[in-house]
Amino acid sequence: MKSADKPIKQYARAGVDVDLGNKLKRQIQSLVRQTHGAQVLGKIGGFGGLFRASFPQMREPVLVASIDGVGTKLKIAFAMDKHDTVGVDLVNHCVNDIAVLGAHPLFFLDYIGCERLEPRVFQQLLRGLSRACRSAGCALLGGETAQMPGMYRKGEYDLAGCIAGVVDRGSIIDGRKIELGDAILGLRSNGLHTNGYSLARKILFDKMRLKVTSRLAGLNTIVGAELLRVHKNYQPLLAKVPAAMIKGLAHITGGGLIDNVPRILPSNCDAIIETRSWRAPRIFQVLQQNGKVDPREMYQVFNMGIGMVAIVAGSNAPRVMSLLDAKRIGRVERGSGNVRLQF
Repeated sequence: MKSADKPIKQYARAGVDVDLGNKLKRQIQSLVRQTHGAQVLGKIGGFGGLFRASFPQMREPVLVASIDGVGTKLKIAFAMDKHDTVGVDLVNHCVNDIAVLGAHPLFFLDYIGCERLEPRVFQQLLRGLSRACRSAGCALLGGETAQMPGMYRKGEYDLAGCIAGVVDRGSIIDGRKIELGDAILGLRSNGLHTNGYSLARKILFDKMRLKVTSRLAGLNTIVGAELLRVHKNYQPLLAKVPAAMIKGLAHITGGGLIDNVPRILPSNCDAIIETRSWRAPRIFQVLQQNGKVDPREMYQVFNMGIGMVAIVAGSNAPRVMSLLDAKRIGRVERGSGNVRLQF
C-alpha cells in the first residue's frame, strides 16, 4: 500500500483527527512566537508554559489573574463565518479585567473546544489571539484545543482564556480611597463589546426577524458587522494616567453599570450616574425600542456606550478626562454601595 493511501484512523472516523490537530498547531507556531519576549522560556507545545517572573522595578510584585469567555457573541461569528475578531475580544476583555486593578498583562492562555477542527477557522482564531496579545504586550504562552464531536453543533466552537498580570502592591487600585464628592468618568465603548448578546440576538433575530446581512437606519454597517465590533482594550489609555490619580476602575461588562460599579464602591458611598451626560450608540436605542426593555434593565444588561468607569477626585477630573478622552458621567454621594441612575 502506498503512503498516500494510509487508512483513516478509527479516532478520526469517530470525529477526532489527532494528526490534523498536530499539523495545525505546528503551522501556528510563528503566530505564537511573535508574542514572546525574553521572559518566555522553553519551547512551544510543552505540558505547561514557562514564564520567568522577574520584576526588579517593583518593590512588592503581586500577580493578578482572570479568566473569561466570549459568550454568545460567538453565534454572530458563526453566522458571519468570520472568526478573526472574537479572539481579539477575548484577550481585550481579560486585559481590561486586570487593568482595573492597575495590573499590566504578562501572559495569556486560550482554550478552544470544537465539534471538529476546521483549519481555516482555527487559523483565524489564532491570528486574532496573536494580534491582540502583541498589541497588549502580552505573551500567548499556551493553550488547549479539544475536539469533541457530539458536544458541539457542527461548525461551532467555544472560546475561553486565562490571563496573568502583575502590579506593585503599593499601586493596586481597589476603590478604598473613593470618597464623597469624587467624579465618575466614563470611557466610551463602541457597541456591545462582549455582553448582552443573548438578549440582543432575541430582539434582532427573533422579534425583528432580521438577518446578519440586514441594514438598520442609523447604523453605518450591516447588523452582523455591528455586533462583531471588537471589544476595546482600555489598558494603554489607562497607563497614561498617573496611578495616584485613579481611585477606582470598573470594567463595564455583564451586569452593566448597575452591577459593576458597586464592586469598587466603599459601603458608605453611592454612584450617581447621569444617563443624559452621554449619548448611547444607536444599536442600544434599537434594542430598547424594539425589545420594549425597561430603561433600568438596559443599564444592567448592556454597557450602554460606557466600557470603563474611572473614579477620581473632582480636582483631578479635567486632567484625567483629557488623558482618557472620557466624559464626566456622575459623582459619588453618601449611600450604601449602590448605583443610582438619573434619567
